[in-house]
Amino acid sequence: DHHDHHDHHHDHNLRSAYLHVLADALTSLLAIFALLIGKYFGAVWMDPVMGIVGAILVSRWSLSLLKSTSAILLDEQGSQDITQHIHEAIEFNGDHRIVDLHLWTVGPGIYASVLSIVSRSPAEPRYFKSLLPETLPIQP
Repeated sequence: DHHDHHDHHHDHNLRSAYLHVLADALTSLLAIFALLIGKYFGAVWMDPVMGIVGAILVSRWSLSLLKSTSAILLDEQGSQDITQHIHEAIEFNGDHRIVDLHLWTVGPGIYASVLSIVSRSPAEPRYFKSLLPETLPIQP
């Protein structure tokens, strides 16, 4: 079901901003903690250790964000489900055949598409757009 699939999309910009703020806050807290331990207990080695801990955490968060966004950044083709729905909607009566289809993710659960269609009865692009279900998250 498309709606179930849509619920799994995330806004990567919002997630990036959240991780950025969280990383800033955490590294500040780690630095304060390390400085206090160093001052009151003489453990001057705590500052570089907390710096390393902060760097490891930020690196892990960055890698997870890169993994979830790399397909979008590299313009990977969109969802196979959406592609199948487009084919079914356009080719339903056999008069039209999609010979080339490109689908890109442009936002959380929002796609853009470029189609090349061979048709026995040529029509305006808006006609083919009208064949697509309104629930399909394709932007004009």
